[in-house]
Amino acid sequence: MSKNLMLNCPIDGLILECDNNSLKCAHGHSYDKAKQGYINLLTVQNKRSKSPGDSKEMVAARQSFLASNIYKPISEKINQVALSHTETLATNILDAGCGEGYYLTQLEQAAKKEELETNLLGLDISKFAIQAAAKKSKNIQWLVASNRQIPIADQSLDLILCIFGFPVFSEFKQKLTTNGKILLVESAENHLIELRELIYPEIKPYQQNNYQEALDLGLTWGKSDTLSYQVELNKEQLAELLIMTPHIHRANREKLEQVKKLDKLALTINVNFRLLQIK
Repeated sequence: MSKNLMLNCPIDGLILECDNNSLKCAHGHSYDKAKQGYINLLTVQNKRSKSPGDSKEMVAARQSFLASNIYKPISEKINQVALSHTETLATNILDAGCGEGYYLTQLEQAAKKEELETNLLGLDISKFAIQAAAKKSKNIQWLVASNRQIPIADQSLDLILCIFGFPVFSEFKQKLTTNGKILLVESAENHLIELRELIYPEIKPYQQNNYQEALDLGLTWGKSDTLSYQVELNKEQLAELLIMTPHIHRANREKLEQVKKLDKLALTINVNFRLLQIK
């Protein structure tokens, strides 16, 4: 990790310094590095439950699904956008809501292939997700933390990735450098449309979020792009997809059971990539 990329104490905001296998601030708050290599900087006030975020079951399903590379084109597009900024930016990159680390480790490999220097950090509120991510790469700094309180020094990040996540623009802007950018990766109008038509009585009209709160903070829209392709999922992959998405909690139970009986399903993958930048 870059010397310029410092972690902050989530309690008082002071810089954390290494002390053997721990990080400590000047006020004596100490955070141990887990044996898997990650650091837990999630404060009690940012926990809404005992184990917030994805459960072990959701993490396992996402790991298996993403390992099949069904979302590989999404990953490749993220790499393309992220690494296109390495010539003009110092490449301190945070994946805000990194899950089990699929996209960030793919980015790490792409940067290495291009012989580009990057300082990568992955943050997620789920301890189970970060534990899984930490097993994938020892060169990425993995943090259990919240997007509402990112324990990283202000104005130190050149790019924040928010991939199918929950952006907190006031916090994101505070952590960005002067030329920093936010890459939002979001479901587009027809993403998983065939599945949604099977499990919902009706599909609500699509409306892209313009994130007025981000614009009010002085962020402006940069380049945007859309990716669309077709895949066919087998029975196991379909079950994993249902577990790892919010649809399993929102959809009609009877319709879900019908979908689980399918041997295969052709799906549309339709994703938007949108950049936000400081004026």
